[in-house]
Amino acid sequence: MRKINSMKAKKYSAIVLDLGMVLIPFDYSIAVKRLNKIEQNLGNRFIEHYNSNYHWHREFEKGLMTESEFIAKMLTIVDYKLDRNTFCKIYSEIFSVNEDVTSLLPALKKDYKLFLLSNTNSIHQKYGWQKYEFLKHFEKLILSHEVKSLKPEEDIYRAVEAVSGVPSVEHFYIDDIQEYVDAAKRLGWDAVQFLDFKKLEHDLRSRNII
Repeated sequence: MRKINSMKAKKYSAIVLDLGMVLIPFDYSIAVKRLNKIEQNLGNRFIEHYNSNYHWHREFEKGLMTESEFIAKMLTIVDYKLDRNTFCKIYSEIFSVNEDVTSLLPALKKDYKLFLLSNTNSIHQKYGWQKYEFLKHFEKLILSHEVKSLKPEEDIYRAVEAVSGVPSVEHFYIDDIQEYVDAAKRLGWDAVQFLDFKKLEHDLRSRNII
């Protein structure tokens, strides 16, 4: 466990982390390969249609499309070659854990309120990532499909502030997408783009967070 710098003048009260690609890298090619094993090119056809209709993904993440509606569309794409539960598992078993980043959480929790902010959906949550032990370190998970707002929309960041109870300027945010980082900065947060763990350590140390 890394030691947090206890001698600093505390500037931040809340540290907010993105989920995908920061805490849990994901790889849709895993799902594509599994679908291809069910039927030749099934996964290739799926991902092509999925990307061509990405607005479905966004509507689902924002809670504007129900889980049943989304699954119905996905099963149509895969020609009903698998059942609902099997699809959800294949669609969601695409994550791994960034152990370097998650190892920071216990120590950070001692000095800061920790919040998770994610564009995600109920299927990935239930079948993919909610099992991870590191989630216990967060005071609250602010999820797009629950708050009906997507990054970089202002409302989803304000949803964090509503539960953190601290001023905008006391939030420090980490996200792999620069557009979402910029949106946080426009609201008065400090924020950095996650590229790799080495850069994250530098960003945290330069702010006397660790």
